[in-house]
Amino acid sequence: MKIQFQCDYNEGCAPEILSALAQTNMEQNVGYGEDPHCENARRLICEACKAPHADVHFLVGGTQANATVISCILRPYQGVIAAETGHIAVHETGAIEHGGHKVVALPAINGKITAQQIDDCVKAHYAEDGPEHTVQPGMVYISYSTEFGTLYSLMELEEIHDVCVEHGLPLFVDGARLGYGLASPASDITLPLLARLADVFYIGGTKQGALFGEAVVFANQSLAKNFRYCIKQGGGMLAKGRLLGIQFETLMTDNLYIRLARHAVNEAIRIRQVLLEKGYPEVVPSPTNQLFFTLPDKDLAKLSLDFLFSVWGKPDNAHTTVRICTSWGTLPENTDKLIEALKEI
Repeated sequence: MKIQFQCDYNEGCAPEILSALAQTNMEQNVGYGEDPHCENARRLICEACKAPHADVHFLVGGTQANATVISCILRPYQGVIAAETGHIAVHETGAIEHGGHKVVALPAINGKITAQQIDDCVKAHYAEDGPEHTVQPGMVYISYSTEFGTLYSLMELEEIHDVCVEHGLPLFVDGARLGYGLASPASDITLPLLARLADVFYIGGTKQGALFGEAVVFANQSLAKNFRYCIKQGGGMLAKGRLLGIQFETLMTDNLYIRLARHAVNEAIRIRQVLLEKGYPEVVPSPTNQLFFTLPDKDLAKLSLDFLFSVWGKPDNAHTTVRICTSWGTLPENTDKLIEALKEI
């Protein structure tokens, strides 16, 4: 069987989570996220974010979280500003548009948009002759880390926050890979900083050690009004909600969430160093768990005998750009095997 480096959700879940689920399996709990485990997980998340009054909700997956948050916040005539490479713009099968809202996509550099772009977009809308004839920008969506593994700096995030406040736009941060961003040596963002600068964000579990689940954190409580109605209407209210609570209760204990993420980032750093030493072009300078490199097809053919990567494009007939992705569960010995194979080419 090939060793898989194509995504960060190939493995099941962290052993600590599997143990916690087994130990609590025969407990009787009320449903729909109102059990003691969910309440404790909310408390732990609020403590980690230093946001005691934040409103925390648990959903099963990232697309579900994105669609539910965006549909809840926006009015029917509004759209969401995002990078053209953002997950909601390219990898969610039009889920946002299906909910009746346009994704206002802006050109991105390495997966990121700027405060100036957001400002220009909003001003351009209101400068139109009859702005009510076009979709009104109603909120801003960014990812941390981005779909290309890149990170917004604290300065960039503060600038985006400021322009959002200026225009009255809620800022929503997709945190499907939040831990991998926070654990990166290149990050100057912390959970408390994120809770201060974003109106709403989520702590991703699916890609970061949980079997499934995302914890949506409304730092701006006013936006969370009636959110449970939106969850239910969108089919996102898990009857056995304690399954989500137990997982986040475990992830937020003893810094497990960041420890798991740091492992993935460290394994990626090891692989990246060898790729650079081999002289392969790095398409995006990613400091997290996702690596984007262009390899000669002949080299990729040899590696593909034993390893699986994601193909991201072909710049020419002789080369292929691949994503090499580590995870919380990447075995160091599998990283060693990939490094050895790269060195032998």
